[in-house]
Amino acid sequence: MDIKGQEVRAYLEGHNIKPELIDMVIGFRERYSLDESISNRVAVPQSNYYGTEVWEMAIAALLRGENILLSGPKATGKNVLAENLSYVFNRPSYNMSFHVNTDSSSLIGTDTFEDGMVKLRKGPVYLCALHGGFGIFDEINMAKNDAVSVLHSTLDFRRIIDIPGYEKIVLHEAARFIGTMNYGYVGTKELNEALVSRFLVVEMPAVTEETLIRIISEAFPDLTASALEQFCGLFLDLQLKANNGEITTKPVDLRGLMASIKTIQIGLMPASAIKMGITNKTFDSFERDIIDDAVLTRIPNDWKPGDVFRS
Repeated sequence: MDIKGQEVRAYLEGHNIKPELIDMVIGFRERYSLDESISNRVAVPQSNYYGTEVWEMAIAALLRGENILLSGPKATGKNVLAENLSYVFNRPSYNMSFHVNTDSSSLIGTDTFEDGMVKLRKGPVYLCALHGGFGIFDEINMAKNDAVSVLHSTLDFRRIIDIPGYEKIVLHEAARFIGTMNYGYVGTKELNEALVSRFLVVEMPAVTEETLIRIISEAFPDLTASALEQFCGLFLDLQLKANNGEITTKPVDLRGLMASIKTIQIGLMPASAIKMGITNKTFDSFERDIIDDAVLTRIPNDWKPGDVFRS
């Protein structure tokens, strides 16, 4: 086993993954070599995903050649897990974010004029199929009908994509697709039964206090114990208010919280940092008042960067 394989084994053991699953992941890595020309596409996780059960469900599905759909509310780590999976399986990742302009040509490719000839400029789905990558369909429930037609053929059990006017693509044996979706975002729609049937669905649980503490303390090891407690408490307070319908999910933003803490590191006052990362994510004055009250119970206005980070 190479050094990277040893690192991955230790990484998965640290997440308490079953030894037999770890052995199969290492076997997968050794069976499907990676072309050096695309090695920079293997995701390097910026943070870990914590949750042994979810890890094991995702790994087992991918090992058996299935595609997975990560479904759940905001800030549950869907993209973090997708990134971590690309890393442990040592596969290049191709991210496709669905929006109003994402169509079949965005995914498969489009005609382009090159060297006096019309050629196909390969899209991310084509490249993923060719190189045995992990294709990440972000916000898949925002896909419009033209893009959904591509997904149906790409995710079909025959593992073949037909491109009119070009050749038939047979998916590489290592190719897998990971969809992510949030509920209730503007522009989302219900996935049709045919599309859902092409995935194994992993329901992502809401972040817990224990997990939140691990995430923030790993990212900011020099946080004071008091600041760590209050930042985690603030996020969980807002998550509870959103679950109870008191506020929207806009301020329940873990990325925003982490970004706020980064600005405190370079000297911004904590109250101002939290305004940018959390409070100002909503544009409704009534909702903002509720969030301000929650922030004040956790982050005093007179806090300074020295109260947040150990010198």
